Amino acid sequence: MSAAAIAAGGWVVALALAAGWRVALARRMELVARACHELRGPLTAARLAARFAAHADDPAAARGPLEAVDLELGRARLALDDLQAARSGGRAQDRVCAFDAGVLLVDVAEAWRPAAREHGVRLRVEPPVGSARVLGDRIRLAQACGNLVANAIEHGREGGEVVLRARAGLHTVRIEVLDDGPGLPAPVAELVRRPRAGRGARGRGLAIAADVAARHRGRLAAAPSERGARLVLELPTAG
Repeated sequence: MSAAAIAAGGWVVALALAAGWRVALARRMELVARACHELRGPLTAARLAARFAAHADDPAAARGPLEAVDLELGRARLALDDLQAARSGGRAQDRVCAFDAGVLLVDVAEAWRPAAREHGVRLRVEPPVGSARVLGDRIRLAQACGNLVANAIEHGREGGEVVLRARAGLHTVRIEVLDDGPGLPAPVAELVRRPRAGRGARGRGLAIAADVAARHRGRLAAAPSERGARLVLELPTAG
């Protein structure tokens, strides 16, 4: 083999290695970006809920916000668990139990109500229809719902309303988050595939919600809405 051929082969190997390094670096950067996103969101919600509890007139009024702080700090812990597991190429273990999705939505709404007030948005939870029990990691599903609610608050119109509801079917439970903003700028699949950060971008939160749905054998989808966005988490029932 000639020296030129050997040199050319060396360049091919070097380019292949460089391409692999770029892919690995991009994955690491996305992991860090997700961890930052999943720390910033729940810590912001927890801070606002704690502030609300501190100014409550009586202990009973402070109970809900303090429980919300606990829920959001659990979400922050998940972000650290995921980051630590990703460093070793693994995945953090889920803590699975059966629970009522309607009750979860009440807790998520309590956590994000102070943030909604700051944006001039009303947050309302509709009573669940049917037995909306699911089997999964409650904190991780709160992570998915929290991302959908945070997006809805940010993109909903000032003075508008964000609605949370759970609907039980024969084999699935639908968790819906509706806002009255301008709607999604692109199909859910495209937003999930190309997550972006920064104000005005829904993608990263949707990507996290979609991942949570997938690991619970469910899916994230958009449903028709008269105005605004209507995001749906479809999950198997607890049976």
